Amino acid sequence: MNINRLIGIVPASLLLVAAIWAADAPPVIPVWPGDAPGSEGKIGEERMRLSPEGEHILSGIHHPSLTVFLPPRNGATGAAVVICPGGGHRELWMDHEGYNVARWLAEHGIAGFVLKYRLAREEGSTYKVAVHALVDVQRAVRLVRSRAAEWGVDPARVGVMGFSAGGELAALASMHVLSGVDGAADPVERQSSRPAFQALLYPGIPESIVPAPDSPPAFLVCGYDDAPNISEGLALAYVRFKQAGVAAELHIFTGAGHGFGLRASNHFPAGAWPERFREWLAERGFLRGAHGPGPILLQAPAG
Repeated sequence: MNINRLIGIVPASLLLVAAIWAADAPPVIPVWPGDAPGSEGKIGEERMRLSPEGEHILSGIHHPSLTVFLPPRNGATGAAVVICPGGGHRELWMDHEGYNVARWLAEHGIAGFVLKYRLAREEGSTYKVAVHALVDVQRAVRLVRSRAAEWGVDPARVGVMGFSAGGELAALASMHVLSGVDGAADPVERQSSRPAFQALLYPGIPESIVPAPDSPPAFLVCGYDDAPNISEGLALAYVRFKQAGVAAELHIFTGAGHGFGLRASNHFPAGAWPERFREWLAERGFLRGAHGPGPILLQAPAG
């Protein structure tokens, strides 16, 4: 039997049990206490399959979670990013649009939190993008803020990043904000869901991005060879940010299409987007030491 097919039919929960025995496995925490709103009574198993390249793809999600990647305390900048992988709201590509990104961020002093959110467009789903998936992102931002002291994070520097369908969600979370509720019994609900910044990488439906003057600053990325509704749509979204007076930076990388994410095989220039993102965070003042003053200093390029 083909091992990839065999792995693909193993419930994801059993694979997770095996994974947590690894010494370097990052912690996974539930986003909601108990059932997520709208998931009451749903008991189906999560499913995991492998792509031909060996990347992990999840579906059947009813219990959203965050996988936590923290930098060493002595190298932490205080910034944090909730990361939403893509997959067309039918599945989640967890490696090149999730774990790889969070690991890179943590290695560069930025806490990364990979969100496993509910999927509105997989077969038989009763979830909706702007209802259930959106509240998972909003809750994730509030959750990170509520545990900021524990994780060495500045609650004023918690942003969102999304890829493709996840980029659509990150944009929605930046446009639809839940205010903190003073005195709420749930300490998570005392926090605002407003991201401090938004990083949208080849986001789905960029024409739906309508920033307000108080929208979070935006870092926008796509490939020149992506579909016109993505590449041209994101360029027009950049114009809307500028017209609204919202700080934004746009990168359209030559030679790149859709879904490049972060892989070891990525080529320059698209493969350099994480460094451009880190430089942008530094320029915007988000990368200060968690326990010390002043911005971090980025090494100038050679030559």
